[in-house]
Amino acid sequence: MDRLDAMQLFVRVAELGSFSAVAQQMDIARSVVTRQVAALENHLGVKLMARSTRRLALTAGGAAYLEKCRVILTLVETAESDVAEERQTPRGAIRISLPLRYGLKRLAPLLLEFAQRYPEVSLEMDYSDRRANLIEEGIDLAIRITSRLEPGNVARRIATEHMVVVAAPDYLARHGTPRHPADLIHHECLGYTAATNHNWQFRIDGKLESFPVRSRISTNNGDVLVDAATLSLGITCQPEFIAAGHLADGRVRIILAEFPLPELGVYAILPGNRYIPHRVRVLMDWLAKQIAR
Repeated sequence: MDRLDAMQLFVRVAELGSFSAVAQQMDIARSVVTRQVAALENHLGVKLMARSTRRLALTAGGAAYLEKCRVILTLVETAESDVAEERQTPRGAIRISLPLRYGLKRLAPLLLEFAQRYPEVSLEMDYSDRRANLIEEGIDLAIRITSRLEPGNVARRIATEHMVVVAAPDYLARHGTPRHPADLIHHECLGYTAATNHNWQFRIDGKLESFPVRSRISTNNGDVLVDAATLSLGITCQPEFIAAGHLADGRVRIILAEFPLPELGVYAILPGNRYIPHRVRVLMDWLAKQIAR
């Protein structure tokens, strides 16, 4: 038994709560996982996990050993990474979760450039707007765009995106142009269903205020809402990177520009308070630098 390998497998099983899930994630046989954890228990002379047909649960000794394993494995990875950093050559695999539209539009070219620059790094990119569980899915880094992080997120802000309110010139000609956010209640607004309420927020005299809006059309996709705005179906509030093409060709224009909306942060999310591998830190620094240029 390689003790460090067994400790790593034990930590994975404890985090995922399943021998099968660990085996699938690491592409090894389930029997290898169970055998390694059993060998570790035999070596220690204690039961680390209570097994049943339905679930796994750590024993008191297992819970204490888990925390010590995490410390030891972090120290080992730190030592190895420090040696690797001396060579200044990032290497190894990075699994990264990316938002669909922003990922394809802004990040994909940068990631491909990164892959060219660092040929010893392999990238596995998942483009989706779902919120992946980083630990359960073995993801090293996730990029998320939000105005508010979830509790417990370990994150670094790498960029900022601005929100804009847009409408088609034809819609404004027929229904009038709102002069103040309070006027939006008299207009047809195109709502984003992922929002927590039906209010849009603006800064009025430096203070953030909420204004109710009504929506006949709503969806969880910003591109559809901007397309709806170009058809004069209403007014929508979207990140500037989604509306940019329609703004450039004049199909929509910005309104209420004198009333700023809350900014969106572009965050690099990490899987808990683990040591950040050198290759992941290099990628985060690369993305932050390239987005800002």
